[in-house]
Amino acid sequence: MKKTAMLGALALVLMSGTAMADTSGKKIAFSNNYAGNSWRQAMLKSYAAVTEQAVKDGVVAAADIFTTADKEVPTQAAQIQNLILQGYDAIVINAGSPDALNGAVKQACDAGIVVVSFDGIVTEPCAYRVVVDFKAMGLEEVEQMAKFQPQGGNLLEIRGLAGTSIDEEIHQGILEGVAKHPEFKIVGSVTGDWDQTTAQKAVATILPSLPDVVGVVDQGGDGYGAAQAFAAAGKPRPTIIMGNRQDELQYWKEQKELDGYQTWSASIAPGVSSLAFWVAQQVLDGRSDIPHDLMVPYLAFTQDDFEAVLPTIEKGGVASHEYTLDESKAAIAANM
Repeated sequence: MKKTAMLGALALVLMSGTAMADTSGKKIAFSNNYAGNSWRQAMLKSYAAVTEQAVKDGVVAAADIFTTADKEVPTQAAQIQNLILQGYDAIVINAGSPDALNGAVKQACDAGIVVVSFDGIVTEPCAYRVVVDFKAMGLEEVEQMAKFQPQGGNLLEIRGLAGTSIDEEIHQGILEGVAKHPEFKIVGSVTGDWDQTTAQKAVATILPSLPDVVGVVDQGGDGYGAAQAFAAAGKPRPTIIMGNRQDELQYWKEQKELDGYQTWSASIAPGVSSLAFWVAQQVLDGRSDIPHDLMVPYLAFTQDDFEAVLPTIEKGGVASHEYTLDESKAAIAANM
């Protein structure tokens, strides 16, 4: 009878996907290639909040954060190699390149280390990837723009951090959207690093050389900076797609109150970093059923709902969601 009960309990464990290993002695490192904008700061804050509690609760022994001093891929590759030597059991990565880190990632996997990439992912097959369909997000920007500017016109594109998978995928989605909506034409492109100050300077530099612009398609963190640049140049206010930052949504609210200004906002939630941590913990916990590619939705706001979330975002922050272990298990299950 006891043996039957034990077998039944084991079957329930296997069916639920809950592993039986102990991760209390495991160490997880986080390799981050860039921290120079509000989204990255919010991402690091979310990761720290969740992992510090996990360490306190004895879920893992350590969950240390390492951010490179520059945005250079070789620096991050060297950082990952150092983390291998330091004996971490898992490495969570926000990667500066989808493929240039693959050599270091493969070294980690060969050493028995679990690697989970997110946001900026890596393509090495041994790694896990927590991904958002950034291409779909870029495409949706143009679809939304077509609602606000049905006559079409000239668009300015603000790109993100060069070399990352995020920048390229959003860009490709925007190009696909413009191909579907030939009433629009991209007449200029600048790099904003997902940062409003950088974007403002870049837009201010290119504006004098551009014809009239009806809309700005971007990648998040650059909407408010673009608005400031247009205002300073005395140019007509375009429809600017926003990226869930507090300053962007506040500007949207002010302009809506002024004359009914309409736009759309979307971004990946910075708290996805906490999901990546829990994925690493679950793999270390013995789960072998987790797909190497996990898709999570991006976070979007419309004309009808953005004002409700605005008071919940701290000044200078980003709309986000931090994952609990149970929510992470549900996200994993949704991909199976």
